[in-house]
Amino acid sequence: MSGSGAGAVLNTDDPLRGAFDSYTFRYWMRNWSGTRLGWKPMRSFGWGSSPPSSAMKKRKDWDSYFMDIATKVAERATCDRKHVGAVIVRDKTILSTGYNGSVRGLAHCDDIGHLMESTHCVRTVHAEANAVAQAAKNGVAIGGSVLYVTASPCWNCFKLVANAGVIRIVYKEFYRDSRVMEFAEEAGIQMVCIDEKNGR
Repeated sequence: MSGSGAGAVLNTDDPLRGAFDSYTFRYWMRNWSGTRLGWKPMRSFGWGSSPPSSAMKKRKDWDSYFMDIATKVAERATCDRKHVGAVIVRDKTILSTGYNGSVRGLAHCDDIGHLMESTHCVRTVHAEANAVAQAAKNGVAIGGSVLYVTASPCWNCFKLVANAGVIRIVYKEFYRDSRVMEFAEEAGIQMVCIDEKNGR
């Protein structure tokens, strides 16, 4: 190998001649085959550069990334009627998370059963409310944030997150109350169904 710097030319008559940086030397030793007829390069690239990737993997967009986290958070839910997870994000940074579960210190549905009123279990605090409460408990302002939630908010949770300053809600499935869509538009809060956004 002769020369130095980017784009150095390989001397195939004597591949070990000249100065090497340690990475280039190791790479050529792994990727050359020695035969009686001489050394045959399998591939080459610029001096000291990384080997090219055979295929570039497409990265998740931010909405899908945070929704995946909300889906994982939902696994902590303690009411088996529906597991919901919520993540509050601003500037691509997680501010708070929440899932549906009982009031702090009280028994969960999974432990003692549901507390039903008009076909609803009212034992639990909803995921969105728990995420807002967790932020408040820790002194974290959530104005101007995005809420990622695995099911669209109920009417009460929508009012709560709207007044807390959430400006965008990304949800995975629609849940019960169409009033949320109407009032979100009036309040200037963007509602995004991630499956529709991703063409699913």
